[in-house]
Amino acid sequence: MIKYSYFFFIIIFILGSSCTKSEKKENIIKGTNLALQFTEAYNEGMDALESGDVLFAAKKFNEAEILFPQSAWAPNAALMAAYSYYIQDYYGDAIAELIRFKKVYPYHESLDYVNYLLAISYYEQIVDEKKDLQSLIKSKKYFELILNRYSDTEYAKDAEFKIDYINDILAAKEMYIGRFYFQKKKWIPAINRFRTVIDNYETTIYTEEALYRLVEVYYTLGLKSEAEKYAILLGYNYQSSKWYERSYGLFYKMYEKNKKENFKKENKKSNIVLKRFKSLFELDE
Repeated sequence: MIKYSYFFFIIIFILGSSCTKSEKKENIIKGTNLALQFTEAYNEGMDALESGDVLFAAKKFNEAEILFPQSAWAPNAALMAAYSYYIQDYYGDAIAELIRFKKVYPYHESLDYVNYLLAISYYEQIVDEKKDLQSLIKSKKYFELILNRYSDTEYAKDAEFKIDYINDILAAKEMYIGRFYFQKKKWIPAINRFRTVIDNYETTIYTEEALYRLVEVYYTLGLKSEAEKYAILLGYNYQSSKWYERSYGLFYKMYEKNKKENFKKENKKSNIVLKRFKSLFELDE
């Protein structure tokens, strides 16, 4: 009985070994076929991209990635699909592919390029910055990510330049709204907009005007000490600015006005004293 059990075990082992070898052989063949299909789809994508058929190219790159996702070239295929959409201005599709790439391949070595392409894709969608700033804000977010995480890459310098430009646009928007509120005599919203420029976009060309507008608002409200505070700040940092000259003119105007009022008061007082003095020497008839 023991002998039969022993032989039964041997037979099972041999059959199992045979199945394992057979499965391995089948997997190798299957893997080879997948690799060939992947290469074929990838090359078709490259040919389509070179000929200008970017939509078909993106389709073939996606197909290649799906066919052989465990391939070391699968991330490249996904990235090429995103690039195909980008160069033909299909920014929404490019963004979707790039965001998916970050989720599927979170540790890939090309993440610096992925984030840069994301930033550029949002940046290129700007049609009218006066109406919609969402693309600008999202673009700035990814450019800042590049500066923080990939400051030593070739993309960092361009990211820095783009951020400066975006900040100018955002500051211009705040100033536009602030001036509108000022004209409508909505003082608090106007102040908030001008302060936003000073606090968040102090390196832009609009900081000087924002300081002057605060001087103007507080002067209009009769809060002279607050107006003087921002006027001093403006003069300290931008003494040669036309906005400082206007600020100075505003206070000079106030000074002249006060001077005239004081003169009238003094003159009126002098006339009263003079009349009183004359009355002392006038003879009653």
